[in-house]
Amino acid sequence: MARTDEGVEPDRPGAQEWLPTVRRIESLRDAAQDCRGCELWEPATQVVFSSGSSDARVVMVGEQPGDVEDKEGEPFVGPAGKLLRRAIEDAGLALEDVYLTNAVKHFRFTPRGKRRIHEKPNLAQLVACRPWLEAEVETVDPDLVVVLGATAARSILGPGVKVTKQRGQLLHREAADGGRVFLPTVHPSSVLRAREKRNQAYDAFVADLRVAGSVL
Repeated sequence: MARTDEGVEPDRPGAQEWLPTVRRIESLRDAAQDCRGCELWEPATQVVFSSGSSDARVVMVGEQPGDVEDKEGEPFVGPAGKLLRRAIEDAGLALEDVYLTNAVKHFRFTPRGKRRIHEKPNLAQLVACRPWLEAEVETVDPDLVVVLGATAARSILGPGVKVTKQRGQLLHREAADGGRVFLPTVHPSSVLRAREKRNQAYDAFVADLRVAGSVL
């Protein structure tokens, strides 16, 4: 997987020192519970690592867990996640073929009264958490990595990839970057924000995911 934004130093040591020697999804998930690679672990309820089989043919990567995911400990179980799961099925993909994860494993938020307002992870936090994501992709070894939204795209593919311009396109990386195939598209939360044009945004999202089906 491509390494990007080199030279950006996280505020903490980064996740690398918490990675286990044995690289299985179960061992990675267990080890991540103790990760202190960045400061986001302190206010968050828990690590939200991943869901899906280690034999999945598609890895889908979002930005970070949201409020619901932080409380339940599983990715993509809130409103955006429910939309994603519906879109996966509408695109003709099987949920059992999909491994779901995020570029950052803790919920970053700003408290506002009793509410917790989502705040986008910064670049240092993306860099700090990247070893988990790289280990996941290497372990699952999927046919395709679907990149959901601009933050995940920056973490995985670098700032040169613009989701708005390259969504739905298959990107073949060089062998030095793992030789993987990537498919950038929007994050499902952007479909929810579309409001009056939500049906149109949803159809476009499903069309992107159908490209994933063509790879399989």
